[in-house]
Amino acid sequence: MTDQRLISSDSHVQTTHDAVKQHLASRYHGEYDDVISAEQRAIAQKFGKERTELARKFTHEAWGRPGHYDPHERLKDMDRDGVDAEVLYCEVGGFRIYHKMKGCWREAFQAFNDTLVDFASANPRRLLVSYQIPLIDIDYAVKEVERLARQGARSVQLPSFPADLGLPDYHDHRYDPLWSVLQEAGIPISHHLEVKSSLGDVYLRDPTPQKGIHNSLPCTALAETLGFWILTGTLERFPNLRIVLVEPGLAWIPFQLDVLDSFAQGPYDFPGLKELPSFYFHRNFFLTFVDDARGVRMRHEIGLDNIMWSTDYPHPATSWPRSREIVDRQFQGVPAQERYQMVCGNAARIYGL
Repeated sequence: MTDQRLISSDSHVQTTHDAVKQHLASRYHGEYDDVISAEQRAIAQKFGKERTELARKFTHEAWGRPGHYDPHERLKDMDRDGVDAEVLYCEVGGFRIYHKMKGCWREAFQAFNDTLVDFASANPRRLLVSYQIPLIDIDYAVKEVERLARQGARSVQLPSFPADLGLPDYHDHRYDPLWSVLQEAGIPISHHLEVKSSLGDVYLRDPTPQKGIHNSLPCTALAETLGFWILTGTLERFPNLRIVLVEPGLAWIPFQLDVLDSFAQGPYDFPGLKELPSFYFHRNFFLTFVDDARGVRMRHEIGLDNIMWSTDYPHPATSWPRSREIVDRQFQGVPAQERYQMVCGNAARIYGL
């Protein structure tokens, strides 16, 4: 099976603030620099020592390669790994930074996304960026989705925990115009694994050398995101939305769906639902994973149509440059058609590949 097409549904790209500023009018550069500097100081003050030490402990083959930020080098690394296309998530979380630029947040977000457009333009068929959409002004968010769609966007990334940013959760009707335009355009929404604010204190309290206690928690924190989408009835109102939970792993999902279904069949009242919660998961959700042999064995409980493989390049969990070897190992004994769905078919279908 070594010749089978591979599509990574979660890989990463790095950009720089200098690159963003090249797309930003010079009159905004002062405010941009002031906000970025303040953000970097705040992070260094709270996490600086721990993050520096942790980075040393996670040195690995993929980290630091030019393919992280140079699209032409990235394509070479993909060829070496046997990967045909990648869905790319930027290391910079614009949601937590650009809204603080009171005089130019709209311009900063557009400049940031245009920097990612530049990266993807090296080969739009193989490099699919998930563009970040700000939520502090829904009219602007709708216009930004429409602008990016005209440029070929096939994925948008939204915060996994909007309440962390002081915003309403996703059942709030203020978001309806955004859901409408995304549904009409057929562009999937991605919620990438991220560190929920409350986990920052766990990070600082974690005594293990590689912060293993903290790092074991973000995956299942996405159960909150899943719950707000499903149990509030939002997907009854927008049945054609497609939502990707990025990097959560697989094996915990059947248990979580059992819990939600048992709630709906028991004493809990979810007025917006016409079906069991698991129905909406199987219809509207997708999951990405890197190396989860147990989850692959549970693929029929999770749903073959809902699973998408990834390399997570160039993060510590990455399968690069041995992705084909790792795929062969963890899919051993899986029928060819089922393997095809998970390593490329599902991603090709929802991203138009």
